[in-house]
Amino acid sequence: MRNKLIVVTGGAGFIGSHIAWELSRENEVIVIDNLYTGRRENVPPAVKFVQADIRDHSAIAELISHADYVFHEAAQVSVVESVRDPVFTEEVNVIGTLNILRALLDGHGKLIFASSAAVYGDNPNLPLKESGRPRPLSPYGVTKATAEEYLRVFNELYGVPTVALRYFNVFGPRQSANQYAGVISIFINRALKNEPLVIFGDGKQTRDFIYVKDVVKANILAAESRKSNGKVFNVATGRQTTILELAMKIIEITGATSSIIFDKPRPGDIRHSLADISEIRRLGFEPEWSLENGLKKTVEWYSRKMQS
Repeated sequence: MRNKLIVVTGGAGFIGSHIAWELSRENEVIVIDNLYTGRRENVPPAVKFVQADIRDHSAIAELISHADYVFHEAAQVSVVESVRDPVFTEEVNVIGTLNILRALLDGHGKLIFASSAAVYGDNPNLPLKESGRPRPLSPYGVTKATAEEYLRVFNELYGVPTVALRYFNVFGPRQSANQYAGVISIFINRALKNEPLVIFGDGKQTRDFIYVKDVVKANILAAESRKSNGKVFNVATGRQTTILELAMKIIEITGATSSIIFDKPRPGDIRHSLADISEIRRLGFEPEWSLENGLKKTVEWYSRKMQS
């Protein structure tokens, strides 16, 4: 992809900033972010930054309408926060997405939407296939499933090119380490301080972890492929890891003396997650990063950040 006008919503956040950095090498990139959780320092210096909220259609419509591709990463991503405030989550994740789709009616661009494995809920039929019926367990999952339906309708009814990518457990540099963040960033930050790693549940729950650079690659493949239009794809590795195994691996990589503490499970959390990635493989996707190599790179980044 080169010489395109690209808009990245949520481009000051974790995944969005990685997409912006990668695509800014050979394209004109505009980042839209309200900095609710994103950080201005994550935006590439050569990229135009617009501080705006996707809930405000008038603030984003013109920018969106001129884009060749819109990578929509802006969202309220915390399951826990969605349980506490489902209305806010709906406003950001559904109305915000609908505003982008409306703006694309006046343009020619393609929407690449960051969906989530949360739409599957606690489905025992592993590995999870895109054809499986969504059954989310949290308001967050409901909003992602709803937004996917809007993408399908706008593609079929209005001809807007769209693709939804169901991210599984993404990790890597720039991921926040607050209480609502991904388990890997939390574990790494605690391990680097030799603090206990807290596991909610018995630690036998599993996740399909994918390194952020592989997610960026999946986004670009889905954007450039016409075969992806109107479809949904899992973005994962197809490999399972227990949370206890993850904690032990992070302690090993960091050389920490951290203990592991078990706490009660959190509401809305699923038990097991594993993706079938055969559909996105048909677009040419193959994950390149192992969990261990991705963890090492992520640990290096957090270590440097703590020392700076």
